Amino acid sequence: MDQIKFVSADEAVSHIPSHSHVHLSSVASVPHCLIQALCRRADAGDVCDLHFHHFHTEGPAPYSDPAYEGKFFDQGFFIGPNVRPNVNAGYADYLPVHLGESPKLYRTGVIKLGAALVSISRPNADGMVSLGTSVDCSVAAVESADIVIGVMNPNVPFAYGDLVPLSKFTYLVEDNTPLVTADFSAPSETEVIIGKNLAGLVEDGDCIQMGIGALPNALAAELGGHKNLGLHTEMFADGLLHLIQKGVINGACKKIDTGKVVASFLLGSQDVYSFIDNNPDVLMKDIAYTNNPFIIAQNPHTIAINSATEVDFTGQVSADSIGTRIFSGTGGQLEFVRGASMSEGGKSIIAFASRTAKGKNKIVSALNLGGGIVTPRSDAHWFVTEYGQVNLYGKSLQERAKLMISIAHPDDREMLDREAFERFGPHYHNFSI
Repeated sequence: MDQIKFVSADEAVSHIPSHSHVHLSSVASVPHCLIQALCRRADAGDVCDLHFHHFHTEGPAPYSDPAYEGKFFDQGFFIGPNVRPNVNAGYADYLPVHLGESPKLYRTGVIKLGAALVSISRPNADGMVSLGTSVDCSVAAVESADIVIGVMNPNVPFAYGDLVPLSKFTYLVEDNTPLVTADFSAPSETEVIIGKNLAGLVEDGDCIQMGIGALPNALAAELGGHKNLGLHTEMFADGLLHLIQKGVINGACKKIDTGKVVASFLLGSQDVYSFIDNNPDVLMKDIAYTNNPFIIAQNPHTIAINSATEVDFTGQVSADSIGTRIFSGTGGQLEFVRGASMSEGGKSIIAFASRTAKGKNKIVSALNLGGGIVTPRSDAHWFVTEYGQVNLYGKSLQERAKLMISIAHPDDREMLDREAFERFGPHYHNFSI
């Protein structure tokens, strides 16, 4: 460490030219000290027209703020709450991409990166550093950018998987700001029921993928009696950590990365970050690997569990938007849907509450105008709500409508049945499943 030469955050970002595309490491690992330094440059009139790219980020997001219009323009690959209002107001933007393909944007030069700003661990004895909780497309950014700035932070865990040589960095900055943590709310009564319905589709030895939040935690709470589960996912949090620590998730039945937990980015408590630190049983990998359907499919009995903002009764899944309003992003949903579908004995599942918190039905006859289709109906298999579970694979449109209506909120079924009759004609009511 004594031989490593550090510069200030202001010095490091002073070399980023105007009109550059800039990558930020994401989620819990955003290099806020560098962003603050860029804000100081912009306030001084020393830089303009920087385009930012990242996954969902935690913490302040001045790179999307109207106050920096003309100086910063955010074009995220996944939209979090901190930038969502500005995206939908037009001050920032959403760049739709399957997250597993985001590294390709950098590596092929479709997005020519002027700079990569990433948080890194301290180096090991071989001079390699870890990107910690945000490997995602940051490995590709470090490989591809003209200027690579690493914020070396002792709070960034040294995670095995895809490491980066210290020699790749143009500038190094010291920081000791703790990583952002998240404490997800306890599952609601509805989510608990959905978790039980999901658990009924998971068998001993399955390899699971799911996200973070109350609903995944509800499922995790129901899997304590399972055995020899595997984990190959984009991300995980405390609910799955508890299953790993109990030995429920041990990867014993995985065909590739046997015995290993595989993920690409994390958001959770400090316990999660401490768990991956110098843990050879955890591999934090480039998202081009974790989200590759052909990699996913190599593990038999892969169970991919994703969610939706809205689903029509033919199986079209909207997950990145609510009508024209961008809510999140494509993420890796379709990549895992297809990977699980190709996996021997695998299941692709979309799980969600039948109604929104405001009481609006999520199963509809037609998606809201402008809503993005993340999973097309030709890829749709299992759907789970608090009212049950149905499999649309091999079913016609009328069969699908009947099945989806059967797991809608009971107060919405008559309306949906009437809309199906209007769509499919008088023979629909004579049709049974």
